[in-house]
Amino acid sequence: MRQAQTTLTIETRGIALYDFTHDVARAVTASGIATGLATLFCRHTSASLLIQENADATVQVDLLAYFARVAPEDEHLYTHRLEGRDDMPAHLRAALTQSHLAIPIGNRHLLLGTWQGIYLFEHRRMPHSREVVVHVIGE
Repeated sequence: MRQAQTTLTIETRGIALYDFTHDVARAVTASGIATGLATLFCRHTSASLLIQENADATVQVDLLAYFARVAPEDEHLYTHRLEGRDDMPAHLRAALTQSHLAIPIGNRHLLLGTWQGIYLFEHRRMPHSREVVVHVIGE
């Protein structure tokens, strides 16, 4: 059993989904592991990870609109407002999604579905530098 680990940095420009599938695929290839599991972990509480459709951009539009309704930026709704009006909604959106993902590897490739991509979901309005740890284990 072998392991490899790397940290990816994703530069964001505000609330959006950022596709970084190719970066994860490169990390898997560089690991030399043919069969195993890639675990991704987002090191932030106001951003998250999603596996989502990568063929039709309107999916992202609808996801962003949904989360804006579920966790609106309304300072009167929240006690925690330390970092601005998008602070608590960002934490709620992150709580409703995932901080980690597990993706199987076969033949040195991520075994994603045809229309699946890996996204960092930035929940804050300001640009951020986000880190995602990629840990690959297998043979």
